[in-house]
Amino acid sequence: MGNSHSHPHSAALDLHSQSHLHSHSHKQQRAIVRKRSTAALSALTLGCTSGFDLSDSESDSTSSTAATDRDRDEKLSYDPPPLYASSVVDLHEDSTAAAYKVFLKEYPEYQLTWILDALRRSDFARLDRSGETYTDYMGGSLYPESLIRVHTGFLHRNILGNTHSVSNTSKLSAACANEAREAVLSFFRAPPGYTVVFTPNASGALKLVGESFPFNEGSSFVLGADSHNSVHGIRQFAAQRGAHVQYIASTEHGGLDLSDAKGVLAQHRPRSKRSLSLFALTGQSNVTNSKNPLSLIQYAASQGYCTLLDAAALAPTSVMSLTETPVDAMAISFYKMFGFPTGVGALVVREDLLARLERPWFAGGTVDVVQAPGMVVTMTSEPHERFEDGTINYLSLPAITDGLRFLSAYLPFLPLRLSSLMHHLVASLAHLRHDTTATPVVRILSRTPTRHLRAVGEQSDTGSIVALIFLFPSGEMMPNSFIEYAASRQNISLRTGCMCNPGGAAAILGLNDAMAALPAGVTLRMFEQHMGRELGVVRISLGLASDFRDVWHVLRFAGLMANAQARGAMWEEWLGSQAGEAM
Repeated sequence: MGNSHSHPHSAALDLHSQSHLHSHSHKQQRAIVRKRSTAALSALTLGCTSGFDLSDSESDSTSSTAATDRDRDEKLSYDPPPLYASSVVDLHEDSTAAAYKVFLKEYPEYQLTWILDALRRSDFARLDRSGETYTDYMGGSLYPESLIRVHTGFLHRNILGNTHSVSNTSKLSAACANEAREAVLSFFRAPPGYTVVFTPNASGALKLVGESFPFNEGSSFVLGADSHNSVHGIRQFAAQRGAHVQYIASTEHGGLDLSDAKGVLAQHRPRSKRSLSLFALTGQSNVTNSKNPLSLIQYAASQGYCTLLDAAALAPTSVMSLTETPVDAMAISFYKMFGFPTGVGALVVREDLLARLERPWFAGGTVDVVQAPGMVVTMTSEPHERFEDGTINYLSLPAITDGLRFLSAYLPFLPLRLSSLMHHLVASLAHLRHDTTATPVVRILSRTPTRHLRAVGEQSDTGSIVALIFLFPSGEMMPNSFIEYAASRQNISLRTGCMCNPGGAAAILGLNDAMAALPAGVTLRMFEQHMGRELGVVRISLGLASDFRDVWHVLRFAGLMANAQARGAMWEEWLGSQAGEAM
């Protein structure tokens, strides 16, 4: 037979009565923060953040009514000012503090995002304790510490069982899964008719669509060249079934041209209702920093295409509404949004599209009855369960619900903060010069923002990525492997390579012709030998916990690359490390 499934009524279970992020943080704050007798507010924590222990014997011994001016002055000498005040709190180095003051004069709107400074203090203090500068948010966001506390606390208090049963533990797991699905639909403002299929990641969600889409010889699969390899991979399923694969060329700065895209879509639109065609759009490039116009989804639908949105890079820092952009299917990864858990993604999909997809196999959890021996199989009646192979990651799904609630509180502030940081980072890097030749230290290749955000709630025209190469004083490219090594020695986490996006990387590196001439069976090593250099870019990506200090540390590192003596010392160290590895 198939599997036993439970579909409990979620209202019957008080899932997170003691573990929701907001209530959890408030209880923690009451437990560890003794109420001061003065009216001053010395630290602020909101949302699911944890409080600071602000108690001290001196303040406890002095009442507000009897406090003298000297007492208040002494108190202010060790209490940090409120984070919404214009200050250089937490910036201990004089050079950093001075640079921050200059930055605030140019980008005063940055102070409107002070709530993210509170978040940095409470949930990402490990960054400052460790001295690590994290600039690989496109590779994976950082988890807030409160989310881990809430989730581990929930697991500590409850017993969860496999959802393919009707036991009490299984009912709790199923209720958690249903709550997580509803949280995903709510977060993305999905209208009725959508459901959520949990997958290992965004790649798994894209693969589900590719392997199940009913391509045939009359079908087309249209995609942009500036796409992740998990989108490119769908072409294998399309080609195997005889469909035509059509690319929309990338611009020199990545992304696609709207008129060109519409032309390709119109030229290859479906000619028969018996042949379904698929258009896959990358919401935001993970290497070129381009945001593609979501209006293309509506246009493609008007031409008869089924539509698929890769939102893995878009969702972490941009507001996405399925009511305003009713794409047929959308792929996301939660660790890219709020850092935890890894190994869980989702396909947010219209149920009418699921009904048209054809699974190439079945597995535990997807069926109701299986004849064995024989060939009879009846799939389960729940649409999403037909696409969730085996047992879902039920132990992690409660963290999805809480993580989305957490991100909902802070996402409105992110575009404004990242806009200020990006404009400052790009302008500063562009003006950096070598101390010996006065030639540029870097060449920025990715798309840079043109829209300067001024208020909370505005959306940027690009992502928060800078893809660049470092240059020697002669103008030749420094090896990316050297930059990655030198950055790690300065406790900076960044990434180098093509970021699993060969089309986007080739476009901004000017390698489109070389890419077109690649022979079958070529390896990356062969390609690099042919080009005579390492291929790829250095990628700096900002995100949820980024602040001015991170950008300052990146700029200080770039300044070291501009200094002949400092760069030469690191170069010798890098060569020595390579020799040691070879031996």
